[in-house]
Amino acid sequence: MSRRSRARETALQMLYQQDLNPDMPAQTVLELIQERLPDESLARFAWRLFAGVMECRPELDARLESLASNWSLKRMPPTDRNVLRLGAFELLHTTTPPRVVVDEALELAKRFGTAQSSQFVNGVLDRLMPADRSGSPDAPPDEPGEPAEPGATD
Repeated sequence: MSRRSRARETALQMLYQQDLNPDMPAQTVLELIQERLPDESLARFAWRLFAGVMECRPELDARLESLASNWSLKRMPPTDRNVLRLGAFELLHTTTPPRVVVDEALELAKRFGTAQSSQFVNGVLDRLMPADRSGSPDAPPDEPGEPAEPGATD
């Protein structure tokens, strides 16, 4: 597993925790990320993903619900819901190549979801993929913008 894949996995785990325990303080999430990812740059990347999803969650949820035919986010398994949020955030708010984002999301769905999760995630994220961005998997992914302060996601 690549270093950034590990950071995405940690961000997904924290999104899942936050989804099921909405009162969990952002500072606790940050500490858990730092505990799981001792490499500071990876911890920072995972935090940026987590904080970005939390900051953009209403927008992401609205976009995802409009694309997921006959599915509300409430009805989706929590793992699928959070893989989609993470993938949607990276597609819409970072310069990571879209093919990289979708491939990473599919791996997370396969690893943590059900047998049907990867097909579902692929179908939704393919509809969300911006047409004007290069999908070259060879391009190095850029990190998302600066992280929000831990208290900003409470």
